[in-house]
Amino acid sequence: MEKQSTLNLHVMKIVLGVIGSNFTKDARHFQILYLGLFLVYGVFALNWEVSGLKLLVLLAGTIFTQLFWIKLYQQKYSGLKSALITGLGLCLLLNSTSVLTLLIASVLAISAKYTLRFRNKHLFNPANFGIISAIILFQDAWISPGQWGSNAMFIVVLAILGGVVLHKIGRLETSLVFLITLFALEYVRTVLYQGWEVDVLIHKFSSGTLLLFTFFMITDPMTIPNAKKARMIWSVILAFSTFICTTWMQIYTAPIWVLFFMTPITVWFDNRSGAKKFEWIIN
Repeated sequence: MEKQSTLNLHVMKIVLGVIGSNFTKDARHFQILYLGLFLVYGVFALNWEVSGLKLLVLLAGTIFTQLFWIKLYQQKYSGLKSALITGLGLCLLLNSTSVLTLLIASVLAISAKYTLRFRNKHLFNPANFGIISAIILFQDAWISPGQWGSNAMFIVVLAILGGVVLHKIGRLETSLVFLITLFALEYVRTVLYQGWEVDVLIHKFSSGTLLLFTFFMITDPMTIPNAKKARMIWSVILAFSTFICTTWMQIYTAPIWVLFFMTPITVWFDNRSGAKKFEWIIN
């Protein structure tokens, strides 16, 4: 009996060791944890008025759609991790009064990866495509930039964890260049030109939606330029376009819209650079 208990203990240690090793090898695990934690924070700490049905529809819609395409193309089931990431992203950013709209958004988000491709690389960020498609096609879908509030500690934690995730993926420079460029543009306009205090500028960047966009959506290694230098230039273009749309067109969800139309620039950069396409580590 004692030998059996000792054997079971060793087996448990081995299993936990394998799980821990696999967790750190695949950066998608960090993305899932990152997005999942902030979904929990939004629901329980910020008291979002979100139904369990909405979350279920978005997560189930992305996962089962991914499963359909995996079966169709006989791919590995590890692709379900990416579907979960997309589903969590939709849960955090997309709102609708219609369950059908949410379901269609989740199906379109995943299906776009398999149907809208160029040189074995999908063109659009899945969550971004699902959100924009739902807003364009239906009248009952929207993004709520203010739902995160402006809790300073939360924003700091969000930024730090986002940096950890991007360090694992190797795309940290994309977010930093975007934020620094956008901050510099806003500083010139808000502080130097309009004469406002720096606190006003800081408040503009105390947005959970902006940081989620910065650390989650624009850093998707499968849909941004392959070459590092190209990604940095791409981030500057994204920041300038966001600044213009926000300042002169009053589009407060500008980054998400701009990203949708950045696809041609991404394709052009990839054609010019010839850099190797990113591949997830498969466990």
